[in-house]
Amino acid sequence: MSFAHLHVHTEYSLLDGSNKINEYVSRVKELGMTAAAITDHGVMYGVIDFYKAAKKEGINPVIGC
Repeated sequence: MSFAHLHVHTEYSLLDGSNKINEYVSRVKELGMTAAAITDHGVMYGVIDFYKAAKKEGINPVIGC
């Protein structure tokens, strides 16, 4: 069965997250997951970096806010 975290905050989500996008995508790949999401609170600053990093690693990016 496939699994993807759909509620993840990155360093761009002030006061809620500390995930660095490249480290997050690398860990998702390491775990064999095929999709990952970012759902930062009220900001979309990390979307482009996340999208590019995910696509580079063959991960399907899911973007939310």
